[in-house]
Amino acid sequence: MSKSISQSDEAPPPSKKTKMASDLTLGATHNQILEQRKSLKKQIHSLPRDQKSKVLSHFHGSERTDMSKQRLRNLREDDKHQDTSNMSDIQRHTLDKRKRRQNPALQRQMHRRETKRLQNAVAAADAEEILHTHTSGLVEVETDMERTLQLTQQQLKNEHLQEGVARNIFDLELKEYSPYKLRYDRSGRFSLLAGAAGHVSIIDQHSLALTSEFFVNETVRDACFLHNGSMMAVAQEKNVFVYDDKGVEIHRMDGHRRVMGMEFLPYHWLLATIGHSGQLQYQDTSTGALVSQHRTKMGPCGVIRQNPFNSVVHLGHTNGTVTLWSPSSSEYLVKLLCHKGSPVTSLAMDRSGRYMVTGGGDSKVKVWDLRMYKEVHSYNTYGGAPTCVDISQTGILGIGHGCHTTFWRPEALRVKMKEPYMKHQLSGKGAESLRFRPFEDVCGIGHTMGISSIVIPGSGEPNLDSMEHFTNPYMDNKQRREAEVRSLLEKLSPDMIALDPDAIGSVEESNLIQRRQRMRDVAEEADARKAEEMEALKNKKEKKRMRGRSKIAKKLARKHKNIIDDNMLKLKELREKEKAEREAERAGVGGDGDSDADDETPSALKRFF
Repeated sequence: MSKSISQSDEAPPPSKKTKMASDLTLGATHNQILEQRKSLKKQIHSLPRDQKSKVLSHFHGSERTDMSKQRLRNLREDDKHQDTSNMSDIQRHTLDKRKRRQNPALQRQMHRRETKRLQNAVAAADAEEILHTHTSGLVEVETDMERTLQLTQQQLKNEHLQEGVARNIFDLELKEYSPYKLRYDRSGRFSLLAGAAGHVSIIDQHSLALTSEFFVNETVRDACFLHNGSMMAVAQEKNVFVYDDKGVEIHRMDGHRRVMGMEFLPYHWLLATIGHSGQLQYQDTSTGALVSQHRTKMGPCGVIRQNPFNSVVHLGHTNGTVTLWSPSSSEYLVKLLCHKGSPVTSLAMDRSGRYMVTGGGDSKVKVWDLRMYKEVHSYNTYGGAPTCVDISQTGILGIGHGCHTTFWRPEALRVKMKEPYMKHQLSGKGAESLRFRPFEDVCGIGHTMGISSIVIPGSGEPNLDSMEHFTNPYMDNKQRREAEVRSLLEKLSPDMIALDPDAIGSVEESNLIQRRQRMRDVAEEADARKAEEMEALKNKKEKKRMRGRSKIAKKLARKHKNIIDDNMLKLKELREKEKAEREAERAGVGGDGDSDADDETPSALKRFF
């Protein structure tokens, strides 16, 4: 921060060690702690608005969701209306007396902890300002006559970019084994190239050197890295194979047959696959066990992406729907009709898990709000349907359609923008895959003629969190082994994958009776909402019918069909009388024969008499 907050204006002498924020209240009296808290609050309120908001955000912590807030309100209501029916009068009087009595020791402890929290918040804000020395920035024009859309990769390479960044703009012509799909590992250090004709290779993006290369001599439909760049899974003609970074086969997954799409869940060590059979399978890569498999019952599927916020898998189907899945549920969690009458060709989710982008065969790219499961807006593509979409770490939307790639600003997810941020022409090469490189302003495109790498300014996250597993691109072998052990120890259970990850580990209501009452209230509200929908459906205006069904006489006949009046009763009596006469005539015709013979005739032969 530009203005640092400390207990005194003078800097500590260099010969003495500076005390930590948690040690400043150690040994201080209650009055000294109150003075420290008062002075800290004054200094915080005297800061500029942006610095003050940072300190207060660290002090109050992350914002709770609506569900957590509701639980806290329920707990407070439980404390106010505590069930004392089983208590005697003396016990109730003692409880009320204890509630009214103040606890000085508890107040002192709370004041001490609040002072520590203020000091730690100030220290955290200072550390954040020091560590976050880089900020992401987009290309901005100087005059109204210029547009960022006109900026080409050749102009960026020759006029605007430094040599270390400009070297990321290149093309690889690989016609023999094309089309290619491209993936990056979590750190952005390595890229995985998978050719449909059986060529698989790994490239070190720092040195642009070929790490490994091998040929499987059969069709490759998809490939992805596992927990880090040392292992990868390749979906071949019949099965899924696991290789190391040298191209040595480690394992063959016989249960995953004719796979068309794969996604790896890093926090759960799960490999999710979907293929020609339409069966979604979760394989634990740490133990080799099959966790679960679900039949989607929607035919072949090759569009699969995971939500980085809650690890829920999204599938795009050929009937235009998108379904959300978790390993613990045999049925889909949510089903959305995204593209009516056309298949879903591509999917992408942003880092926050709030927005989903779908591309369909109708040449439309739609943005969906996953909090309400509603469409926000849509964009039209030219030159073909959107075959691949991706969202960068900063929210830039990349779309590959035909031989074109279009990039939109982060605001394009929230509001509909008039024109894109940048674009890139592939010159007759159809885009097959598009992925942003983590922590770099680089985008990799796999097409029908090989691989292209371009620079999109502002697409990468500038601040690297080295404490996150396998996101440090500079780690050595020792750090990689330690990260593997830590990641395995912190591996989450597949049962924890849910639409709302904040619901796990929260506090439930204390009173069982009130909890059941709230559950009943929720059920009654749902029933009332359903009844209102049914009533609205009954009162809905009748749909216009064709071929004479919309005539006035037909409408009146349908409307008065269930109305019972005198004429209707007379008509009903007349029909019953006619029916009785017909039955009497049949009985008279059948009575001429021998009734005993009819009774003795087997039932199977009666139809011949």
